[in-house]
Amino acid sequence: MNGDWQFRTTHALAKVYPDGVLGGDGESPAMSVFLGETASFQVAFRPPQRAAFRDSAPLRVDVDPAARPYVTLHSVDLVPCDLAAFAEHDDGYDRDGPGLYPDLLRPLVDGSISPILGSWRGLWVDFRVDDPALAGRHDIVVSVTDSRAALLYRRRMSVVVYAQALPRLPIAHTHWFHCDGLAEFYGCDVFSEQHWAVIDAFLGSAARMQVNTVLTPVWTPPLDTEVGGRRRRTQLLDITHADGRYAVDFTLLDRWLQLCRRHGMDRLEIAHLFTQWGALATPSIYVTRDGESVEAFGWHVSATDPSYRDFLEQVIPALKTHLDTVWGLDRVLFHISDEPSGAEHLASYARAKAVVADLLEPCTVIDALSDIEFYDSGTVEHAVVATDAIAPFLARGIRPLWAYYCVAQDRDVSNRFFAMPSSRNRVLGHQLFAHGCAGFLHWGFNFYNSELSRRPIDPFRDTTASGALLGGDAFMVYPGIGGQPWDSIRSKVFTQAMFDMRAFDRLAELAGRAAVLQQIDTDGRGGRLSFDRYSADPLHYLGVRENVNRQITALDP
Repeated sequence: MNGDWQFRTTHALAKVYPDGVLGGDGESPAMSVFLGETASFQVAFRPPQRAAFRDSAPLRVDVDPAARPYVTLHSVDLVPCDLAAFAEHDDGYDRDGPGLYPDLLRPLVDGSISPILGSWRGLWVDFRVDDPALAGRHDIVVSVTDSRAALLYRRRMSVVVYAQALPRLPIAHTHWFHCDGLAEFYGCDVFSEQHWAVIDAFLGSAARMQVNTVLTPVWTPPLDTEVGGRRRRTQLLDITHADGRYAVDFTLLDRWLQLCRRHGMDRLEIAHLFTQWGALATPSIYVTRDGESVEAFGWHVSATDPSYRDFLEQVIPALKTHLDTVWGLDRVLFHISDEPSGAEHLASYARAKAVVADLLEPCTVIDALSDIEFYDSGTVEHAVVATDAIAPFLARGIRPLWAYYCVAQDRDVSNRFFAMPSSRNRVLGHQLFAHGCAGFLHWGFNFYNSELSRRPIDPFRDTTASGALLGGDAFMVYPGIGGQPWDSIRSKVFTQAMFDMRAFDRLAELAGRAAVLQQIDTDGRGGRLSFDRYSADPLHYLGVRENVNRQITALDP
């Protein structure tokens, strides 16, 4: 304390609201990580209640020289949110009204952070070590001084870095990657050199969030698009049509694959073959005819039009052959249509699938849906099921089984909305491991459009797809300066959930799956963990992880 400034050091699952009530200083449990894993904590601060003008001047944040090379600092910035929760939400939200929410992590490039008079603000501290020679205990001393170099606060935090690296994420993990919003926000042509540089940076950010499966726009993905509308064209395949034959140039696709390899991606998802919510029409696909690029397919061509079958008969085998040669067809996933539901969609989905099913053999086809009739009828073999509808699939022992959530999963289950506590984001790693899920899908890594892609948006000002989606649903990272992605609290916590899975997987290798379940398979109320019953206590997740880490190192010193 100095001059009635208030400071609190707290853990990464706390949210520092400007008008929030924080616990005591230093309420952060022991921290340990493995090589290549980030340990995070926060320093919250508030100016004196009777603030003078000088108290609004930026503060200086310093880290001791020994830890400085391994520390990254971010200010926790407030973002506007005009839709925080739907009217009939559950009790597991921090708050439910429009307002400013802590989310954006803006890099502190010059070590200064500005206070907000009358309000709390957060400083996010990341610590990461990759070199085995640096394993062991590290003390991180964070000091805060005012504009006159007077010391306001100093806190020492300790992190133990274990000398092992965890195994790779044991599941497929995709957060759909959207190229159109990147081109729009940065004002560059699609697949220009500037656009490729931005794509590279954002793929790197996705990889750091443990994404290992990438939605690949061989043609513009027919997702979140108004009927009759179009998203900005982002088509990797250069397709020419002459004398009844289609020829495909894979040059852009190969450049995309090169970036995917660079960032350690394991799998590709090919953009959906039919439109969303019913598979009634074809994607927007451009073809060059007589030297002119034309939209040969789109909303104006039905899913079962013979011309589309003719197109698929020529293009799909060529695509499969190319991917098998340069990537490996066993690491490619195809989609028919996203989120079909009900008897009418079941019929239209089945008709669309029949158009292409023989051409996709023997590839894996997956789709996000929640109606078990699609599985029971044999129409869908590999389902990606919403977490609030997954119970019947689990009860039947359906395997392999993926899970997903989106804006519709706003009650009872975990999610990553602004207005939810971070523990509700972190629990997902426990749930996916406990239920043996093979993959996780979310539709929005960087969706910077309004609802149904009617127009592009500025995600620093519009965080709800223009009032249609709950804040935090549409994107995990922000488009920062110079084409660099800026993280969010949610992306950091989600990454921690995926590292939890990696640690659980390692302990299961050493001690058996039951040893892991004994610790994580609890809802915090004396019952078993499920997708809609779980602990709300952030210290539970931090404590479980510490116990797991200690057991791993005891068995594999």
